[in-house]
Amino acid sequence: MKTKLKGISYSKYGYLFSIPFVVAFLIFTLYPTIYTAILGFTDCKGATGLDNFHFLDHPLDNYKMILKNESFRISLKNTVVIWIINFIPQISLALLLTAWFTSHTNEIKGKGFFKVVFYMPNIITAATVAILFRTFFQYPVGPVNDILQSTGLLKEPFYFLVNKTASKLIVAFIQFWIWYGNTMIVLISGVLGISPDIYEAAQIDGANGVQTFFRITIPNLKTVLLYTLVTSLVGGLNMFDIPFLFNNGGGPDRATLTTAVFIYNQAFEVGYLYNRASAASMLMWLLIAVLSAILFFIMRDKDQIKIDKEVKKAKKEAKRAMKGGVNQWQW
Repeated sequence: MKTKLKGISYSKYGYLFSIPFVVAFLIFTLYPTIYTAILGFTDCKGATGLDNFHFLDHPLDNYKMILKNESFRISLKNTVVIWIINFIPQISLALLLTAWFTSHTNEIKGKGFFKVVFYMPNIITAATVAILFRTFFQYPVGPVNDILQSTGLLKEPFYFLVNKTASKLIVAFIQFWIWYGNTMIVLISGVLGISPDIYEAAQIDGANGVQTFFRITIPNLKTVLLYTLVTSLVGGLNMFDIPFLFNNGGGPDRATLTTAVFIYNQAFEVGYLYNRASAASMLMWLLIAVLSAILFFIMRDKDQIKIDKEVKKAKKEAKRAMKGGVNQWQW
């Protein structure tokens, strides 16, 4: 839609302002994605492989090798498990804090301060957090071991960084600790977009806080929850910084090896296998796309879809009636 003032069209300025984003997207996102997809069908490997590679006689060989690779299967399993372990408490705590901060019955003093405190872990770089937690769980001398021994919960120091289960749980906790504040802020923004009249009507009808939250807030947050789920899914399946820096690139014994770390190792640690790393990247891209589509389908607004179908049906019937009336008039 063109906006005109005194005969001047300002629509072109919208296109001009979008040019920097379009150029950056084409250069830094679209081109690397297409190039990565192409490399997955080639024999590109080695330090000079990017300058000299050929397409394979059997284009899907790299994908078959990746799917048969035991480390890739382990990394995929670890990625899903760590994401689930951190996302469930993350969304639960974020919803609880959202209900707390947006309560219409209990006003809380210092909301802004608490929001900043809860969001603060998200502004710390992942590398800093990974190294910090690695220091916390050092063996035999470390803050966590000192506290557990001084309180009598441990008789001897526990080697957290060697234990598979402990390492996996710590990585999941770090992911949860970093992102729950961001999830909370997104959900609070969604709640603030809900009309206050709905809450006033519920209060007049005698609904308590729990009923209001589950019967008004959650249903009206469906779109925001979908956004949170999809972004968390994408971020979770691309975990790299924390697992890579916390325990020597996925240790112990591949317990915290994620798909992103596996792809990095294939590309830069194991003979510069760019072709296999590209194939693994595209497999993860496909998995994320499929899972995101499933989430969109599950959380679609069925009522709105039903209304849209009824509107389309009514329009078709109106057109038929008008056409029939015109034909009858012509006759």
